[in-house]
Parts: sequence; C-alpha cells; structure tokens
Amino acid sequence: MINRLTAAALAGLLLIAAAVRADDLVPEPDSYRTENYRAPVPTTLRGARVLSTRETEAIWREKAAAFIDVLPRPPKPKNLPAGTVWREQPRLDIPGSIWLPDTGYGVLAAATEDYLKRGLAQASDGDLGRPLVFYCLQDCWMSWNAARRALTYGYRNVAWYPDGTDGWARADLPLQQTQPEPRPEE
Repeated sequence: MINRLTAAALAGLLLIAAAVRADDLVPEPDSYRTENYRAPVPTTLRGARVLSTRETEAIWREKAAAFIDVLPRPPKPKNLPAGTVWREQPRLDIPGSIWLPDTGYGVLAAATEDYLKRGLAQASDGDLGRPLVFYCLQDCWMSWNAARRALTYGYRNVAWYPDGTDGWARADLPLQQTQPEPRPEE
C-alpha cells in the first residue's frame, strides 16, 4: 500500500514540475515588447539564431561577428540639486562591441531608429549578410527587440545572446569599459 501511495505521490509531483516548467516558458510575441523590459524572455527569435554563452564566446574569439549592445543609458536621477555633477556608471561590455544605447525599445523615435540603422550599417560595413550578435543583460527584452528589428531591416545573419553581459561575466569572460556610439546631436 505504501509503495502505491509513494508512486502516486511521485507521479503527482512530476506532473506539477512539468506544468511549472511549461508555465516558465515565455512565448515569442508577434511584435516588439513595449513595456516591462526586465522580465523573462523567450527562448526563440524567429529568423535569428539564439546563442549560449559558449557559442557567443566562440564567435567572439574567432572575430566572426559584430557585437551590438543595446542597453539603455542610465537615466539621470530626477530632482538632482542644482549644480550637482551627474556621472553615469561605466558600462562594461564584451570587448570590441559597439554600444547603441536606447535602440531596443519597442517603439523608437525616428531619430533613434536612424541612429540604430546607421550603427548597424557601420558595424556590418554595409553587408546585410555579415553576422551580428545582439545583447544587453539577462532577462532584458531590449536585445530581443533590436535583433528582431535588424531582421526587418534585411539583415540575414542575426544572432541574439539572451544572457548578455550578465552571462558573460558569470562565465568569467573579459569585459571592458565602453562609451556609446555618438549620436549626430551629441
């Protein structure tokens, strides 16, 4: 009797665990994410290759792609007293990356979209087939949005690294301090 109860309880726990795992999967949306950007992301991006840290490292070591960071610039704190000097925290990036901040939002102003298009053209040397790897932080929709947008621009070799610099740092891979690509108005 105890064996049957134990087996039934174990089967029930396995069913619950399978249901929890299925609930943890984030479905790939049909459009860009426009809110709550720091949340679990899907495991897929139609038309793009999704990379693990190991795959990303191999591509980086081979210099086989342009790396694009789209993490937004940190916002200036509101209500800073007059005369207070504001210094952004430094951004640590995968070495050799181009940082195109604020280009991963779901809706882009025309000037920001132009900035992204020019940045991608520069990173790819105008070659729509050149491999591009998009990232920001783990559980951040910004890189998913930007990689999806690059596909709509006609880039054919798009990869997305969902673990971003968080996963890179966890693997004890090198990071370097970087500055964003300048915008025309800067």
